[in-house]
Amino acid sequence: MFTGNRGCLVDASHRVVRHHAGNLWITCLASFRGWKHPLDAPRRWTPLFFLDDAVALAAGHRPCAFCRPGDYQSYRRAVTSGLGRDTPVLADELNRRLAVERLARGRGLSRADDRVLWPARGDDLPDGTVIVADDGRARLVHQDCTFVFGFGGWTDPATRPTSTSVRVLTPPTSVTALLGGYVPTLHPSLG
Repeated sequence: MFTGNRGCLVDASHRVVRHHAGNLWITCLASFRGWKHPLDAPRRWTPLFFLDDAVALAAGHRPCAFCRPGDYQSYRRAVTSGLGRDTPVLADELNRRLAVERLARGRGLSRADDRVLWPARGDDLPDGTVIVADDGRARLVHQDCTFVFGFGGWTDPATRPTSTSVRVLTPPTSVTALLGGYVPTLHPSLG
């Protein structure tokens, strides 16, 4: 449903050589103004693809202010409110906060082991949060269930954990946005 931008990930030979370039990780519309963008152009941003907003947020991205201005403003207002601020949180601060929260220090293309997981009670988490189950699979919190991530959609519903501690994949800033009223666009597989 969405594309993401982590900067240029390819070299002059069009090979993927880095996981990300910089701290600006945004989620864009997959189709915008009919614009076409190459998948592996050197010195240009390299598109990534996300099932939905929940996956993008869990990956540490935030909505793009250019192609998704309403979602960006909603996310920003929700984070501002959740932090108890009177003045809006600026994009640079959102980017810095997310950069610290999504990855531990590391290098290389595969950064799955560098993901920052944090503990929370299952019943304290808003819909749209992604947790990591005991079996290591990413699960979306949605209403009274969790659902397993799949490239074709969310599957395998299970009862939502409530009073127990879970490992949360979605960065705290994005959970703050979800708690503050940001409504993520979720994949239609959820019905």
